[in-house]
Amino acid sequence: MIDLGISKLALIGAVALIVIGPEKLPRVARTVGTLLGKAQRYVADVKQEVSRSMELDELKKMKETVEEAARDVETSVQTNARDFEKSWAETTDAASGNKLPGLEIFPEYKHPKKKWRLKQGATPLWYKARSGVRTKALSGAARVARFRPQSGR
Repeated sequence: MIDLGISKLALIGAVALIVIGPEKLPRVARTVGTLLGKAQRYVADVKQEVSRSMELDELKKMKETVEEAARDVETSVQTNARDFEKSWAETTDAASGNKLPGLEIFPEYKHPKKKWRLKQGATPLWYKARSGVRTKALSGAARVARFRPQSGR
């Protein structure tokens, strides 16, 4: 890059003072400063964009390798599953009559179809009402209001 020292900056400032003049120099210095700031931001944005594109390329490559590995695992699992199914079919072949020792065939599970929320052997509601058993849950406020002593009687 350009090697700018204090002596060279002083020389540039003196020439600018003579050429531009002392009245316009502060305004020109502000304009040059804003332009230099914009240029630095533009260069930083370009650097960030380049680094993002490089990271994106790396991520694409990584994605391709992961997808390839997943395909390899899937094919190996499929081949192993086929081999297992063949060997299982050979060992549990019902047509040959060969049964493995300890292998029992259980009947399929059948749900008892109970209505667990409805108690069928419960005490009838008319009996509960006659004997004073509570059939419905009361909130705390309702219970207090029910058992509050009556005033004025």
